[in-house]
Amino acid sequence: MMEYKEDDFLMVSGIQHFAFCRRQWALIHIENQWAENVHTIEGELMHRRAHDPRLNEKVKDTLYVRALPIQSRKLGLSGECDVVEFHKSEDGVKLFGHRGLYQIYPVEYKRGKPKNTEIDILQLTAQIMCLEEMFCTEIFEGAIFYGEIKRREKVLITKELRCKVQDMLTEMHQLYQRGWTPKVKWSKSCNACSLREICLPKLGKVLNVKQYISQIFLEDQG
Repeated sequence: MMEYKEDDFLMVSGIQHFAFCRRQWALIHIENQWAENVHTIEGELMHRRAHDPRLNEKVKDTLYVRALPIQSRKLGLSGECDVVEFHKSEDGVKLFGHRGLYQIYPVEYKRGKPKNTEIDILQLTAQIMCLEEMFCTEIFEGAIFYGEIKRREKVLITKELRCKVQDMLTEMHQLYQRGWTPKVKWSKSCNACSLREICLPKLGKVLNVKQYISQIFLEDQG
């Protein structure tokens, strides 16, 4: 299996962007464009608290590590986990500087509530695939903590989820290497996107110049 060089690594956070909208991902990760709205600011504040390395601690047989750097040469991916819990277990892995064996349990933090899509789950799956490669182990479960409902949701990591992440990353690397930003495909989700004013999604509904001019003319007449 091929391995990527570090210069070609993509960001783990891009998995969620790509799953939400390929164009949004390209605008952020290829064109380096970004815009804030209330949702992104609230999410950033939550992640700052979760990523504070000063809050690393050990409680009984569980070690809590925040802002843990992760990477995968096989996936061409790097980033950070919000929180990774290491639970002492006879079926676990060895950790440098700690006695015994530990099972790995990552927890991703999100501002809102559980979604009807797999967007958050796919990002967690990508993090777990990185951790598996780093620690030479298998991880079958993680969790997502949602700030709006103030509780975590368990996620079982299936073969299907792993395949989806792999397929997404293959496409992401291809687009990144080409420097290609996909065209606009407007949907209702565009209304909540922080890049709406940069992307201008409704212009993508205009098929040609003649229709565009007609639309502008009608708006002026109205």
